[in-house]
Amino acid sequence: MNNIQMLVGLANPGPEYAKTRHNAGAWFIEELAKRYNCILKHDSKHHGLVGKVIIKNQEFKLLIPTTYMNLSGKAVSSLANFYKIPVENILVAHDEMDLEPGIAKLKKGGGHGGHNGLKDIISKMANQKEFMRLRIGIGHPGHKDKVTGWVLGKAPSADQALIDDVVDEAVRCMEILAKDGVLKAQNRLHTFKPVA
Repeated sequence: MNNIQMLVGLANPGPEYAKTRHNAGAWFIEELAKRYNCILKHDSKHHGLVGKVIIKNQEFKLLIPTTYMNLSGKAVSSLANFYKIPVENILVAHDEMDLEPGIAKLKKGGGHGGHNGLKDIISKMANQKEFMRLRIGIGHPGHKDKVTGWVLGKAPSADQALIDDVVDEAVRCMEILAKDGVLKAQNRLHTFKPVA
């Protein structure tokens, strides 16, 4: 049974960030919206782009915060509180340096791993960490001093193609999630191999 009601994609706002690795979470929501013909509209009340899609007769609220990454929790808590969606029924898609491009993982709960978006969501949701995460691999620059430039930089086209592939697969997995639940969606996503 699926209990996810809200899908969030983390990003920094503005055209200068649109294609940067840190926005991988938003690419997932944009792709999902496109596939289900949903137009994301800016909602200043909830500090983000919002919409909804129906997948296998289930409604999912969509959100891309338009605050900066480190204030993502403002948008997430606003929409969740408005629709009375418990924290464990939220899935947050975000870029993940511990995974290579072309790999994405679904996991429940956990810490923030230094990710400013996750950090803010956890703090704004009264330190509840039990939301699902869709971790979209962007690879690691190899040294912590290079992290900021890396996440705010654009991936080379070969890496970008791998990221796009796995984002596409993650979108397909939402049908499985809606119909058969998280575990089945996880099984499919975790065995995905991008076409190199």
